[in-house]
Amino acid sequence: MKTTSETAAKRQITQLQTAIIEGLEDIKAVDIQVFDTTELSPLFERVIIASANSSRQTRALAASVRDKVRDAGFDKPRMEGEDNGEWVIVDCGTVVAHIMQPTIRAYYRLEEIWGDKPVRKPAVRKKAAAVSADADGGGAAAAQTAKPAVKRPAKAAAKKAAAPSTSAKAAGSKPVAAKKTAKTVAVKASAAAKKAPARKTAAKNAAG
Repeated sequence: MKTTSETAAKRQITQLQTAIIEGLEDIKAVDIQVFDTTELSPLFERVIIASANSSRQTRALAASVRDKVRDAGFDKPRMEGEDNGEWVIVDCGTVVAHIMQPTIRAYYRLEEIWGDKPVRKPAVRKKAAAVSADADGGGAAAAQTAKPAVKRPAKAAAKKAAAPSTSAKAAGSKPVAAKKTAKTVAVKASAAAKKAPARKTAAKNAAG
C-alpha cells in the first residue's frame, strides 16, 4: 500500500510531466515520447524525448518548457546544449526532457535505452482556436477577433553545454567536451555504448 508521501511524490511527477508536455506542444514539438525510468536510473523518474526541425526550434522548445515548469511552481530547470541547438537537455530534476533534431535522435536512439516502460501522455487542455460568431452574436467581426495569436519561437539564453554535432560525427571526431551534469554523462555514455557494437559489426563485415 502506498504511503501519503509516495502518493504526493507521484502526483508531483505527473504535474511536472504535464507542464513539460504543455511547453513542448505549445511550440509544435514532433513525436513526443514519455518513459518511466524509475527502475533504470536513480537520478530521475521520467525521460521525455521530442524532436524539433531546427536549432531555432530546439531552443524555443527548451525555453517554453522552462517557462511552463516555473509557472507550475517548480524550480527553474537546468538546460544544456542550447549553444549548439542539435540536442538540448532540460533537466527538471525527477523528469528530464531531451529535445533533439531528427538526425541526432535517430543516431543516438534514446528510446532503446529508456523505452522499456512507455508512459501514456496526460491530456493537455488546449485553448479554443476561435470563438463561434453564432454563439456570441458578433458575426464575422467577432470571428476575426477570435483568430488565435501565432506564437513566435522565443530565443533562450542559458548555460553553455555541448551537444554532439552532425559534422563532427561525419568527420569521425568526438563531440566537443564541456561541463555536463551527471545525468547528461549517464545518458550520452549509455547511448555511445549502444552504438559501439553496431560499429564493430559494420567494421567486421566490411573487412570480410
